[in-house]
Amino acid sequence: MPHEENNRTCIVSGEIHPKEEMIRFVVGPDDVLVADVAGRLPGRGLWLSARRDMIETAAEKRLFSKAARQLVHVPDDLAITVADLLKRRCLDMLGLARRAGLTAIGADKVRTQAAAGKTVVLVEAADGSRAERDKMAAAARGAKVIDTFERQDLGAAVGREEAVHIGLEQGGLTKNFVVEAGRYDGVRLRAAQP
Repeated sequence: MPHEENNRTCIVSGEIHPKEEMIRFVVGPDDVLVADVAGRLPGRGLWLSARRDMIETAAEKRLFSKAARQLVHVPDDLAITVADLLKRRCLDMLGLARRAGLTAIGADKVRTQAAAGKTVVLVEAADGSRAERDKMAAAARGAKVIDTFERQDLGAAVGREEAVHIGLEQGGLTKNFVVEAGRYDGVRLRAAQP
């Protein structure tokens, strides 16, 4: 892949990816590394593939200091902080999508949205019933399924106590949410599978 203006190189793997799919870090004035998940902080960016192992490897091998050409203090909980920031960003986007009228919340409303052919992304609670999640995915055939968030988190994002099924219609927020959810999925700590 050619190195275009929108692409960045991972300081760990050397792989080139679109910057929207990566995580940017900057060195703060006190030489402490700061995760810039929104990509807006001033300073030279240090880019990593959006994977937890890349963050851990960069910290362990002091690759942030090498790439910045100076001593950089890396917080011990960097991977956790990045995951928390990305999770918050995703959930905030869901709230914005709800206010923009791009969401259907709850099984019945999502089925209605899917039947009209409007569901492009189906957000399913990770702790929801597998059978219900499968039924909903079948109803919204062709929709991208994202199942990385718990029902309480989804509910809080859309102004409810809990939400298990959320359908998203086409829109800029939906597209951005999919990218952010992909970054979050790469860095989140996964529970041990039984």
